[in-house]
Amino acid sequence: MELTKYTYMNKIAFFILLLCTFTNCSKDSDQTADPTNYTYYYPSDEATITAKQIGDGTGTLNPKGIAVANDKLYICNGDVLEVFNAKTLSYIKTIKEYTKGTTIIPLTKLSSVCIDNGRIYIGSVDSRLFVIDEITNLGINTVGNGQWWQTFVHVFGVTVKDGLLFIKEKETSIKVFETSQITDTSNWNLTPIAKLNTLQGFDEIYSMDVASGNLVVAGRNAKDYLFYNIEDIRKNAASSLTTPITPTTKPFTDAKPIAISFSNEWAVTSENVGDLNYLRIYPKEEFIGKTYNPRINASDIMGANPFGDIVGIAQVDDRLFLADNKAQKIRIIKLNKSTIAEQK
Repeated sequence: MELTKYTYMNKIAFFILLLCTFTNCSKDSDQTADPTNYTYYYPSDEATITAKQIGDGTGTLNPKGIAVANDKLYICNGDVLEVFNAKTLSYIKTIKEYTKGTTIIPLTKLSSVCIDNGRIYIGSVDSRLFVIDEITNLGINTVGNGQWWQTFVHVFGVTVKDGLLFIKEKETSIKVFETSQITDTSNWNLTPIAKLNTLQGFDEIYSMDVASGNLVVAGRNAKDYLFYNIEDIRKNAASSLTTPITPTTKPFTDAKPIAISFSNEWAVTSENVGDLNYLRIYPKEEFIGKTYNPRINASDIMGANPFGDIVGIAQVDDRLFLADNKAQKIRIIKLNKSTIAEQK
């Protein structure tokens, strides 16, 4: 993620230096020490997407999972998938149905969405995964038939990376599939190649992402980020169908992780602590090493516009897209970087 950069000179240091110049407090200007640079990061409000910007503006916005790919923003909005231009924020279309030939299935209770290798994967709480073509938006296939006692016990989170598809179910289960299992002729009742145990959980929307060879889950009920090594999943896939793989953890005392999204440099998260909801941004490699020292730790933007229940995060350059379910809107936040030079 690229950050918008601003550079300032510390006024106090400037006036001290100016005073020293006029009072000759330093006899040898060549010995003046180089300034020390301090870097600060801060978020600022840029824009919002509300129900008024969808279609004719008379509907509602109940944002849950969101994703960005190829300059398009996808928003799970109740029983439909909204599509926006991620750069101009202009509305493009609403996808209401899964359509494949003569088969039409209404989209219902959408929880999560991700895009990979030309496919859009859409999770439904009605125990089904819809897979559609990213370009045509026509159906490729479905996994699950909408009955919770079949393939899935609901679907509360979806992410995909490097040929693996991770689907969070109700309670403590994540099922793992290979994307190659899903074709235009595959059976709806696919068998997972592996299973993961999230330790705690019930029926909340769950956020997941993959970075540095790990699946990372924002485990709100476990008060922890759950780490599953991808190579370990592949190596222990068969045995995990009997005994699901447990994560490595480092629990918080109070914070409940709600959402997680990685860029090249950062782990961007939302966390709940008591009555407050925080946007927290960690250096990626520190986060992967479970050193949780956020460079941004904000419950609002400069004392105003407090964050609500952020259940989904997506990123484009220096923009963050936050699915604020409580406020019923998508908040677009800009990340800024400030370098302050202090003269010694």
